[in-house]
Amino acid sequence: MAQKIELFVPAITPFKPDLSVDHSRFVAHAKSLLAAGAHGLAPFGTTSEANSLTLSERMGALESLLDAGVPAKALIPGTGCSSVGDTITLSAHATGLGCRGVLMLPPFFYKNVPEDGVFAAYAQTIEAIGAADLRVYLYHIPQMSGVPITLTLIERLLKAYPGTIAGLKDSSGKWENTRSVIEAFPQIDTYSASESLIPQNVATGGAGCISASSNVNPAGIRRLIDGLGTQDEGVLLDQVSQVRKIFESLPLIPAIKAAVALQTSDAEFNRVRPPFVASGAEHQAEISRAVQIAGRQSRA
Repeated sequence: MAQKIELFVPAITPFKPDLSVDHSRFVAHAKSLLAAGAHGLAPFGTTSEANSLTLSERMGALESLLDAGVPAKALIPGTGCSSVGDTITLSAHATGLGCRGVLMLPPFFYKNVPEDGVFAAYAQTIEAIGAADLRVYLYHIPQMSGVPITLTLIERLLKAYPGTIAGLKDSSGKWENTRSVIEAFPQIDTYSASESLIPQNVATGGAGCISASSNVNPAGIRRLIDGLGTQDEGVLLDQVSQVRKIFESLPLIPAIKAAVALQTSDAEFNRVRPPFVASGAEHQAEISRAVQIAGRQSRA
C-alpha cells in the first residue's frame, strides 16, 4: 500500500467584535484551506486558541463545519483539556459526529506528574467513551503543556488500546523525537508540526504535517507534498521554509491571523482573544513578506 502523506491545518478561530466565535468566517476559511489542497483540518488546537474557548463553543463550531458540508472524515478536532471529563465530552461529541479522529492533549495544568497518571487519564477517556470508532491522535507539545508524550507512554497505550491510538502530532520542534516515534511505532500516523520537516518525515515513514503556518500557505505545502522526489522538491521546500521561518520569529497566533486578514482583505480575521494581543504595526512588514511569498488565498 502506498504511503499516505497528508496536510492537516490547525485552522484559526475568527471572532466577532464581541469575541464570540464567527462561524461564517470560520467556515469560509476552512473551506478555502481544503480548496487550496489541504487534506483535512485539525481545528481546536493551539493555533485555534482552543483553550480560550468553552466546550459549547468548540462543539458548536465543529457542527458549523459539518453543517456547511465539510466532510467529517476530513476533521481531527482537538479535544484535550485539563479536565478528563471535558476531554470525554468533546471526544465523544466529535466521534459521534463521525470525525476521523480527535487530537488529544494530556491533562496539562499539573506539571511533573507521573507517567502512570497520564496513562490513566487517557485510559479513563477511552474507556468512558467506549466507541469502537474512536481514533485518538496524541498531541505532544511539551513546551506548552509541560506534560510530554513519551515513547514508553505511547507503547503502553498501543498495547492497551491498539485499535484506538491512531497517530501523534509532534510539536516539540525536535526532529530527533519525531524520528524516534516514527521508527518505534510505524503502525501509527506521525505528523510533524513544521512543513520544513516534511521531506525527513516522509522519508522516515511519517504521515506529513499539521502546521500553524499552513493557514497561510496551504497551497505551497501541498505542492511540496506532491513534489517530493521530483526535481522541483528543493524549490518547493525553500518556499515553505521561507514562510515558516518568518512566522517562527513573530508572536505566532496573532501573526497568522494578521496574515490571513491580509490575504483575504478582511481585517476581521485579526481579532484574537485575551490573553493574546493583536499583531501590531511593528510586525506588519514581515507578515506582508510572508503573504507575498505564500500568495493570496481565494475564499471558498
